Amino acid sequence: MHDLVPQRASAEVLGAIYEQDFIGFSYGFRPGRSAHDALDAVAVGVTARKVNWILDADIAKFFDTIEHDWLIKFVEHRVADARVIRLLKKWLHAGVLEDGQITRSEVGTVQGGSISPLLANIYLHYAFDLWVKQWRGRQARGDVIVVRYADDWVAGFQHRSDAERFRRAVEQRLGQFGLKLHPEKTRLIEFGRFARKARRHRGQSKPETFDFLGFTHCCGQTREGKFMVLRLTSAKRLRAKLHAVKDELRRRMHRPIAEQGQYLRAVVSGHSRYFAVPCNGARVQVFRFQVARLWHRTLCRRSQSKHLSWKRMHRIVDHWLPRPRICHPYPNQRLIVTTQGKSRVR
Repeated sequence: MHDLVPQRASAEVLGAIYEQDFIGFSYGFRPGRSAHDALDAVAVGVTARKVNWILDADIAKFFDTIEHDWLIKFVEHRVADARVIRLLKKWLHAGVLEDGQITRSEVGTVQGGSISPLLANIYLHYAFDLWVKQWRGRQARGDVIVVRYADDWVAGFQHRSDAERFRRAVEQRLGQFGLKLHPEKTRLIEFGRFARKARRHRGQSKPETFDFLGFTHCCGQTREGKFMVLRLTSAKRLRAKLHAVKDELRRRMHRPIAEQGQYLRAVVSGHSRYFAVPCNGARVQVFRFQVARLWHRTLCRRSQSKHLSWKRMHRIVDHWLPRPRICHPYPNQRLIVTTQGKSRVR
């Protein structure tokens, strides 16, 4: 506990220094930026620029494979204060307490530390972001967009050849710093305004989709027939959340309905606050319905009669579970306001 205060203080100092250096397409754990800003940047970048291919990538076990020596070198590049460096080394080498034994390692971030997200950003700023910016300026033949949120990132390309060369190059680059792309979570797909037409011309099925920050991104159309990036709640994320709700309801089975209702209200409200983006209203409504179904099943199981009419259940649900409403603007509307004309994908 005694390390928490100096960690917060160090994070504030380092954050003020590095916030001036961080690249525009980096979003995770930065003041004034959120996951929704990153999502909007992807949607607007794919729609507004010449993007035909998406490289959806994930760095395997990133937070566990950060090399301490490289991280210290990166911090020393901008920080000359020996006290800060000494504290950083102390935290990194503290080790992990597991089964009563301390295990020390030369890789990984500060376990449970408030400074860990910032250190991760600093690591990727040097190992990934600066290199990407240089590669895009010198090697790319066509348009390239990049959006990174922590260790999860998406890159869009005009030309497939650029995408394939970038993937090979970025694997080599990350390997120099002890990192590697997750083989099962990294893939290149045809995606963009011309993807549907191009695939139909070749006799292929509709464009593939990709997941980013909890949303499945699809090639869609506006009512006017214009291309748009459709964002829907990821089926994997939805299943995981419902499974967690089911387990928690089982634990609270014999608690008062009011207590269960307060818990579920917070769950449904939190889900809506994140996932209630334009065109995803139906998926958010499905989540509320499934939560209500799980709640009904729980209440029936705890009752000796094992019967609770849906008519009464509807009254309970309407009282406790808020109806979802879209609470986020369209991506281009928010991005124009937050960037004030500056690119967030370059």
